[in-house]
Amino acid sequence: MVNYIKHPRIKENTAEKRLYQQVLAANVLKKGNTMIVAPTALGKTLIAILVAAERLKQMKDSKILILAPSKPLTLQHEESFRHFLNVPISSITGTVKVEDRKIIWEESQVICATPQTVESDLLNKRYSLENISLIVFDEAHHATGSYSYVYLAGRYIQENKSPLILGLTASPGFEKEKIQTVCENLFIEDIVIKTEEDSDVKPYFNPIEIDWIKVKMSKELEKIKESLDKSLKPRLKGLKSMNVIKSISVGKKEILNARTVVQRRIAHSSNPPKECFNAISIITSVINIQHALELLETQGIHTLVKYLNSLKQKNTKAAKGLLADTNFSKAVSLTERAYRNGFEHPKLRVLIEILKEELNITDDKQLKFNENKINKNETNQNEINKNETKQNKANKSRIIVFTQYRDTLEIIHEKCQKEKINSVEFFGQAAKNGKKGLKQKEQKEIIKDFKNGIYDVLISTSVAEEGIDIPSVDLVILYEPVPSEVRMIQRRGRTGRKALGKMKVLVTEKTRDEAYYYSSRYRENKMKDYLSKEDLDGIKLKPFENPEIKKDYEKKPNTIYDKINQELEENDKLDLKEQRVVVYADSRESSSKVLKSLDYLKVNIIIKSMTVADYQVSQDVAIERKTTKDFIDSIIDKRLFKQAKRMKEEFKKPIMILEGDDLYGGFLSPEAIRGSIASISLDYGISIIPSRNPEDTAALIRRMAIREQKNEKVEISIRTEKKPLNTIDQQHYIVESLPGIGPVNAKKLLESFSSIKNIINADKSQLMEVDGIGDKMADNIINVVESEYKKINRK
Repeated sequence: MVNYIKHPRIKENTAEKRLYQQVLAANVLKKGNTMIVAPTALGKTLIAILVAAERLKQMKDSKILILAPSKPLTLQHEESFRHFLNVPISSITGTVKVEDRKIIWEESQVICATPQTVESDLLNKRYSLENISLIVFDEAHHATGSYSYVYLAGRYIQENKSPLILGLTASPGFEKEKIQTVCENLFIEDIVIKTEEDSDVKPYFNPIEIDWIKVKMSKELEKIKESLDKSLKPRLKGLKSMNVIKSISVGKKEILNARTVVQRRIAHSSNPPKECFNAISIITSVINIQHALELLETQGIHTLVKYLNSLKQKNTKAAKGLLADTNFSKAVSLTERAYRNGFEHPKLRVLIEILKEELNITDDKQLKFNENKINKNETNQNEINKNETKQNKANKSRIIVFTQYRDTLEIIHEKCQKEKINSVEFFGQAAKNGKKGLKQKEQKEIIKDFKNGIYDVLISTSVAEEGIDIPSVDLVILYEPVPSEVRMIQRRGRTGRKALGKMKVLVTEKTRDEAYYYSSRYRENKMKDYLSKEDLDGIKLKPFENPEIKKDYEKKPNTIYDKINQELEENDKLDLKEQRVVVYADSRESSSKVLKSLDYLKVNIIIKSMTVADYQVSQDVAIERKTTKDFIDSIIDKRLFKQAKRMKEEFKKPIMILEGDDLYGGFLSPEAIRGSIASISLDYGISIIPSRNPEDTAALIRRMAIREQKNEKVEISIRTEKKPLNTIDQQHYIVESLPGIGPVNAKKLLESFSSIKNIINADKSQLMEVDGIGDKMADNIINVVESEYKKINRK
């Protein structure tokens, strides 16, 4: 007999009683902000539901926010919470219209959402987090760097009087520093680890058998590898002789680090030697060869051919040098010959054998499959497959095959079709190599058909690692190991939910596959060590007692934003008293970390569609933000000087912030970069201010806003591409174009003179009768109105 949880916010006979889930939920409510680390199949979502139900009971008018990194996972959470809770539940994602999101927020008690959408809405002031009694961060390991989880947690702690945070993850990472960072970013007070070995979990956990299947490379692939190795070795020796690398036995990570070191040398030298640029070119070639080797060893001929063809299209020094290299050229020739002869990676054959054995496919079924193909003109082939699988789905296994590359996915699917294996492709929404991505609706339909037994095999890229609800997968196959312990755990978590789980990993002997295999196992073991109950003391958590959290964190700086706030606090009080400064930001900056940093710094942000500049802090001062990469790109594509010209024409005090410290790290000549900087400054009169990072940029913009707005609050005229919709707006638009006239003075002029015609016809004394129009401003207006237009002769 099944026992169900009884709770006023939980629907009857829906939530099965599991002691460990109830204990974990009670622990969160008692101890505060908590991160729960547990395998995928142990019901972390139900723990969140139990905590949410109790918070809604304790704080009746509050709301619950469930955050998930993807739309499919968000919708899955909505479905789960709707199944268990008897309160209004909705979801908010980027596909929901802006005007509808505020209504949904106001009318719902539980909101499931993607973090980027909520971040955008908060920055645009559509709603706040003041009434949120619980935020659940699913896949909490994403809370690093500039990911939206970090901003949302900080914003929640800043503006909520009684916050509670619950982080859920199966895999927070193997590095103690990353686990520490996630805990700090989510203000975690307590970490709880549940494993399949715990006595209270064992009855509900199905073990997963992992089989590492080793595959030998074929002779054809060995010959190609030999040529690529011969092409790679002298380049590595060259880098070693230049003291760029310490050893020729280096992997991708070491080469990327070496590139960063060389780029810094170039950036910090007024006249960098040519050897630095030669080193960058060699490093690029090494990266290309290493990638070709990885595709050859782990993927196969089909995927490698596509990459080599794309390399031929490049017009760079590194690409031309490679294609002229005898050994690399030979590798290209051997690859193309192998492709023409139909050779593929041996893993493909092994994979097909595993699938046929698991699905119990025989020669008799092959004959029937071929007959169906002959009759496809009479009946739709998909319908035949669907009807057949509906009849036999109870007896069939359901399998997910993961592969790293979409090109490999396509060749696996083609091979499955030839071998009458009923498979379907599943990948992301982005277009790639001319092939469209899958729309959200198509993804949902594929998953539905797979769950219903229409397809036996789902061949997927990493998009299926998180956020798809497939509870009865019998087998997961990895076409190649992945070095990330997080991704390995996520993939493994797709099986073993209803019964004994199985995972098979194909490993090519003596290749990168083996290195990735050992790397993932090492990282996962390290993660388990760090998260063992004995080692938890190594993770420094910051306990606090609600509701005094805000005061505690104001006393002790926790983030860079708090430190900046404290550094500027005294000056701000002198300049602004109690007034918050206003910064207008272009809508294209909405995903920028600068905007989030400005918000942390308590700046009043107004997002508009701006035709000139990225930020504006007064009628005269506008700011164009350029990262070092964007600055170089805009020199190459000739955007830079067009933007500078418009900035100079539109504003009295145009400013450019140049963000980053790797300005001379690319292929563009330092002299060309310096020449562009000199031209922007001297020819266009635009001040260029350096900035270290987005946080520094935000602090600079805020300081400029304080300087410009310290005397009085000024309405700022923002120019947009859209024409005004009505006569009044058009009148304001025209009058605001007069020199020195902003929204306030435009309104006063129109009220005094009743029409634009009367303003134009007014003399100086009449203009000066209007409050706010002084002697100089009146002269400027008269000068613009009465000056004769002089045609400019253009040669």
